[in-house]
Amino acid sequence: MNAERFTAVPSSSETADDGSTFGKVPGLPPLASGADRVPPTFDVIIAGCGPTGAMLAAELRLHDVRVLVVERETEPVSFARIVGLHIRSIELMAMRGLLDRLRERGRRRPAGGFFAGIDKPAPKDLDSAHAYLLGIPQPVVVEQLEQHAIQLGAQVRRGYAVAGFVQDDDGVTVELADGEQVRARYLVGCDGARSTVRKLLGVAFPGEPARTETLMGEMAAGAPQEEIAAKVKQIGATIQRFWLRPLGGGAYSVVMPAAGVSERAEPPTLDDFRQQLRAIAGTDFGVHSPRWLSRFGDATRLAERYRVGRVLLAGDAAHIHPPTGGQGLNLGIQDAFNLGWKLAAQIRGWAPDTLLDTYQAERHPVAENVLDNTRAQMELSSAEPGARAVRRLLTELMDLDEVNRRLIEKISAIDIRYDFGEGPDLLGRRLPDITVKQGRLYGLLHRGRGLLLDRTERLTVGGWSDRVDHLADPTAQLDAPCVLLRPDGHLAWIGDDQRDLDERLSYWFGRPAS
Repeated sequence: MNAERFTAVPSSSETADDGSTFGKVPGLPPLASGADRVPPTFDVIIAGCGPTGAMLAAELRLHDVRVLVVERETEPVSFARIVGLHIRSIELMAMRGLLDRLRERGRRRPAGGFFAGIDKPAPKDLDSAHAYLLGIPQPVVVEQLEQHAIQLGAQVRRGYAVAGFVQDDDGVTVELADGEQVRARYLVGCDGARSTVRKLLGVAFPGEPARTETLMGEMAAGAPQEEIAAKVKQIGATIQRFWLRPLGGGAYSVVMPAAGVSERAEPPTLDDFRQQLRAIAGTDFGVHSPRWLSRFGDATRLAERYRVGRVLLAGDAAHIHPPTGGQGLNLGIQDAFNLGWKLAAQIRGWAPDTLLDTYQAERHPVAENVLDNTRAQMELSSAEPGARAVRRLLTELMDLDEVNRRLIEKISAIDIRYDFGEGPDLLGRRLPDITVKQGRLYGLLHRGRGLLLDRTERLTVGGWSDRVDHLADPTAQLDAPCVLLRPDGHLAWIGDDQRDLDERLSYWFGRPAS
């Protein structure tokens, strides 16, 4: 690879199509020759310490990768917006031993009723030991994942922003906004929807701009709860994106359509909420004392590429979509889980040639599917007669178990099947947290390694034992003789033949150690 420089645009200020701005910064010094380049101080620099960046840092540290996370904001977000961890993300937290500490700080809720807000219960026999949603404040998720990464040895610097970078055959030199330069072997942009890394990299971000906006916040209300509930029920019959849900202590979660689409993603004011409540409901319900206020649009975009050389994208830096169904945070965490072990393998020197390429090959289609289902959900929230008719029809169809199950599995991401070639239907899918002789399966995956689950008790991982664990357990609740799990819990092989297993071990985990 020839050395390439990526710095901010030369104009003093430019506005992106999503309303964000970025300006001129000092250029990096002339590129050094190969012999003069400074060896990387870190293996990976991660831009952004949100859920995706923190999760990725922790995953890399499980493999002793030197990680620096730089975050523009000096302090974590203070407002306690409630988010939901869906089934697949809950499973991933269990795989790394994080679930108990998150459950202590969250609230279990039923897994149903999330597709377009259509209130249907989840089937009782969903294929997961964690078939629920975990409602939890987003700052708590970030705090716990960041602490986890730091405890594993990651460095986190707040108040530092990426201003430019140069990549070459050996690594990436990153310039921070204060002029400091840091060098690493790889750079990963986890810096959100207005990703500086993505913009400087020049990766196209096609899709649709926002057509509608929604106000969202938490605040107190002076009107009686019975009055509020009656008005919400009346309006909700025609306007899907309108509710005031009691949180206790006189506080409410408030969601409603905004009056229009703003040019900038600036937080709204309490007066904005009052005015829009009066316009829709004829009263502002005496709202006061906001905890936090926000707005979101329905812009939908997907990066054309997740990787350019030694620079990668993950989370909202790679894809944005409306929060309908609560999939955004989950999608980013799952990106990090998919990328972490693969990038670590590349750095540790045992990755097969194509392993890092499978990150985009696997995750880009998943994001495409999420973008499509959020598009569909937004259409179903429209007050237009046609959309309302389709919503009534879908509501009726969801009384069929197969339809309801399919939509819940889609929202919760337990339906994902990566394309690993021909084989049984289970190949490429995630394995649920089954019972094994040592307890639960996910308890064996805390170290982020592969796992051979061997019911025959006659196979071996041989020269891959430094990367793959082996559990011989004829009692495992598994409808297959043996399976090979990747570190992200997806089934990479199913069978009982040692030679066939060795081929799959080589494909996913590289050459065996001498």
